Amino acid sequence: MQYYKEEVERRMKVLFSWLSEKDRRRYAAVEADKLGHGGRQYIADLFGIDSKTISQGLAELEMTEDAAGDRIRKKAVGGNVSST
Repeated sequence: MQYYKEEVERRMKVLFSWLSEKDRRRYAAVEADKLGHGGRQYIADLFGIDSKTISQGLAELEMTEDAAGDRIRKKAVGGNVSST
């Protein structure tokens, strides 16, 4: 299944790699939600994340306040997103 062109996917991966953990989760959730049926797995595969992460992001976006607040975890060394 191919929703986006390769160049758009490349840019999305670059942006994703620059975001904090909570912002990556929420960005992935918004993208998956936009795509509808099959979008969650497509985005999980694109970003190399678990679909449960997207579910968590969707749940967070339903909250009226940011549960994470200003707490931001640092990215793991050698993250799982390629910029190619």
